[in-house]
Amino acid sequence: MGKNRYGEIVDTLAVELARLSPGTRVASEHEIAARFGVSRAAARAAVQELESRLLVRRVRGSGTFVSRRIDYVISSRKAPSWHQTVRDAGGTPRAVVRDVRREPLPEDLAERLERRPGDPAHLLVRQYYVDGLLATWTNEWIPADVLMEADAAVHSVESIDLILRQMAGVAPVRAWCRVSFDLATPEVAANLEIEQGRQVWLVESVSRDAQDGTPVMCSNSWSRPDASRIVVEMDGPWPSAKGQC
Repeated sequence: MGKNRYGEIVDTLAVELARLSPGTRVASEHEIAARFGVSRAAARAAVQELESRLLVRRVRGSGTFVSRRIDYVISSRKAPSWHQTVRDAGGTPRAVVRDVRREPLPEDLAERLERRPGDPAHLLVRQYYVDGLLATWTNEWIPADVLMEADAAVHSVESIDLILRQMAGVAPVRAWCRVSFDLATPEVAANLEIEQGRQVWLVESVSRDAQDGTPVMCSNSWSRPDASRIVVEMDGPWPSAKGQC
């Protein structure tokens, strides 16, 4: 198949995909081959090109689906609510609880939360979906002195931000954040349903109570690049920079 023909197929499908809702199942390789009169290998190459453009996502055993990335905005002006941030970006959020258990704080996380290593905390392990497609896997730590009981709460209310506001009486604000592009470990790859070694977003974050500054939660979140683009907004006010360039 000539390069022009290949490009025409990819461009035609890309235009059609833009009209479909995220999560919509798209034609199979066999259907694409039959429609355009090309080989199965050519159809597979076209789908791979669409996948590289982050327009579709292939789910093992289920098929190929329209994938639309959202801009996940991290800002001190926004509540550290994953659900609300996704809604603000035009997506439909859903969280699935994989594990909730009481654990002693590891040394590095205890330092972030200004507690002692070994202090009791709730570890929440969850998968997050945007428009029905898996997007993020998160480990969230909440000190037990902030929230006494977590298991029942997270199984009835999806938003941790809402749980902390209603049950713990705190107003979480994002106080610290670090964003990096990392390679998926076997554990991360399994929980994001991607190949090991693929690149993923890693967002490490600490939230404090807006009222007294006490750290109330820290989290490590790994996100698929085909599901979101991480946007960090640096907010003012800034000191005067007269005479500087």
